[in-house]
Amino acid sequence: MKKLLAFIRKELIQVRRDRRMLPLVIIAPIFQLLILGYAVSLDVRDIPVVVVDQDNSESSRDFLRAVFNSGYFVEVGREEAPEKVDPYLDSGRAAVALIIPPGFERDLLAAKATSFQGLIDGTESQTATIGLNYLEMIARHYNQKIIRQALVKMAAGSKPAVIQPEVRVFFNPALISRNFLLPGVFGLLLMVMTVILTAMAVVKEYDRGTMEQLIVTPLRPLDIILGKLLPFFIIGTLDVFLIFAVTRFWFRLPLRGSFLLLLVLSFIYMLSTLGIGLFISTITRTPQQAMLTSFFFMLPMMMLSGFVFPIENMPRFFQGLTFIIPLRYYLVILRGIFLKGVGLTALYDEALWLIGLAVAINLLSVSRFRRRLD
Repeated sequence: MKKLLAFIRKELIQVRRDRRMLPLVIIAPIFQLLILGYAVSLDVRDIPVVVVDQDNSESSRDFLRAVFNSGYFVEVGREEAPEKVDPYLDSGRAAVALIIPPGFERDLLAAKATSFQGLIDGTESQTATIGLNYLEMIARHYNQKIIRQALVKMAAGSKPAVIQPEVRVFFNPALISRNFLLPGVFGLLLMVMTVILTAMAVVKEYDRGTMEQLIVTPLRPLDIILGKLLPFFIIGTLDVFLIFAVTRFWFRLPLRGSFLLLLVLSFIYMLSTLGIGLFISTITRTPQQAMLTSFFFMLPMMMLSGFVFPIENMPRFFQGLTFIIPLRYYLVILRGIFLKGVGLTALYDEALWLIGLAVAINLLSVSRFRRRLD
């Protein structure tokens, strides 16, 4: 035990003396979290719209007021003919062209079906889809307004009966996408830091030729493995506190569950990511190879974890692959503790999967590492 503690102390001193390591360990996670916290958002606002109002009536102007007062769209231009909107869409100055045909008000007053045309730039599919949904929602509300006005006139001023939906959104009432994304960024940054640091630290010993010196010391192979993993487990724990502090107190993401439970499950998650870093060190020879291989592992893990795309929308084969990705379960844990305030009872399955993956990954990594030492 004394030899192991001395080895761990040596590794921590080596990290402290590396001037490039400390900014990477402390400053980089905070900096990345701030950038991603502000830049990554699924909320779509101020969609640029070019308008062609060929009717130019009170009804068409009333409809346009409903569109732009919604807060989802902003007018960037107004033209007289539909063919003049092409330059707006081609150059990206507008994402939507809204064309109101002649006779819009006449058809409304005559109780005839009428329509408007929306041309949407589909190169940004997310903005296009959300913009289309917004337009359809505004059109429905405007249509309901016209129907109510007509019913009031027909009933000589009596108020018509309407169905008023009462909808409540749990856990994220304002539907702020940042509240959904920040837990994912939390888990992603923790994975990046622990995987890359562990893989690089072990491979550097081979690259510098110092691993042979460690092998001839009285340290056992298991001592060398623990001595390499535990310092980065300590660094990962520090990163957990730093990332949590920024997430909770800077971005004010609510913590409705137990911080202690979050800490314990984060430790289990880090065991699996440290094991992945150790495994990468067994299949690479140089720091450059370790860095590239780390990104080769982490990019699919990010894509298949549910952080970017819903797992339910993936093909069945890739849905099966997600079961061996620790980040998948850690995201459920983070969102459950932060937003839902659930306890271990609700997260029992995810915790078991994390424990099983951590044990399996580390057994595989340790066995390969021991063979490499031998």
